[in-house]
Amino acid sequence: MNSHVSNEIQEVIEAVHYRPAISIIMPFEPQISLQPELTHALKIAVDKVNEEVVEKYPHEIASFVINKLQTLIQNLDFDTSRKSIAIFVSPVFSKVMYMNIPVEEKVMVGNSFEIRDLIDNKKQQLRYLVLLLSSQQNTIYLGNDGTFPVKIETEEPSNATTYVNDIAEPVLNFSDQSKRKEILLDKFLHHVELSLDQVLNGYHLPVFVLGTDRVIGHFKQITRHAGNIVAYIHGNYEHTSNAQLKRILEPTISILKDKKQQTLLKQLELAAGQKRLATGINDVWHHAAMQRGQLLVVERNYSFAATHGNTITSIHKAEKPLDTYSYISDAVDDVIEKVLEFGGDVEFVDNEILSHYQHIALIKYF
Repeated sequence: MNSHVSNEIQEVIEAVHYRPAISIIMPFEPQISLQPELTHALKIAVDKVNEEVVEKYPHEIASFVINKLQTLIQNLDFDTSRKSIAIFVSPVFSKVMYMNIPVEEKVMVGNSFEIRDLIDNKKQQLRYLVLLLSSQQNTIYLGNDGTFPVKIETEEPSNATTYVNDIAEPVLNFSDQSKRKEILLDKFLHHVELSLDQVLNGYHLPVFVLGTDRVIGHFKQITRHAGNIVAYIHGNYEHTSNAQLKRILEPTISILKDKKQQTLLKQLELAAGQKRLATGINDVWHHAAMQRGQLLVVERNYSFAATHGNTITSIHKAEKPLDTYSYISDAVDDVIEKVLEFGGDVEFVDNEILSHYQHIALIKYF
């Protein structure tokens, strides 16, 4: 089983492909929205599905899958505290997933389930730690680009006054108050470092450090976690609200995302030099079908309508009139499923980032 996706997504990936495959992905927050509003949105989604299924499939199959879909919706959990749902229905499979990720509504009827949006949304949940410093206290938050933030409690006290009694008596009585303040600050920051040790043992994530020039200067001399810290943001943010902190962090998080994309491009270049890179949908399809896909990198909005070739490892660009039985509405979605099913991983990048690779590239195991 692939370790990069949840068991629920893996179950959908491994489901037998049987048309029509219905996917409904939509916001679902009963704690915020009124149930009648959610019920109305679901009805509109079912009406869309019904219209398309009735038009394209025999009456018996259409009625069967619509009844399955309506039964799932009637039994939805309106007490959930999650943010969204994904509903998958076919004649031989049905599944409801309650997710804690923000999504845009999408309703699809095709020959396979819409996995791309789920994987993309989960991948884009960029998680990070925020260490908010002042000379008197520290707070560590766990954040992501969907929600922000959650305060993390540590064993170390977060207030500097706790450590005054730890300072030697001669220092406490020292006449140079500025010297005493510097010693107290360093003592406090050593305990902050211990708190960060605890958190990083549980969360192997990038860290943003916010604080004044003076406090950050002292912390840089003390910390052993320079490799985890991706940015220092200078300023007095001691009384800043969570919403303001999120706005302050947004430009730096954007830079972090860009760095991730550049790292992926370097991985592709290295694989190309090792003769382990497939590029373009046809070549990628071939090697994914041969179970050679280690890492698929694809532009977020790239799609490719195709038809099956003479073998399972070949496809052709779809041409009109379409062959109903061999038509693949989006070969990219099928490649994503193949790579994940056989133990590989998938990463999405911005549009045109992979123009040199025909918008899609696959690093092979061999």
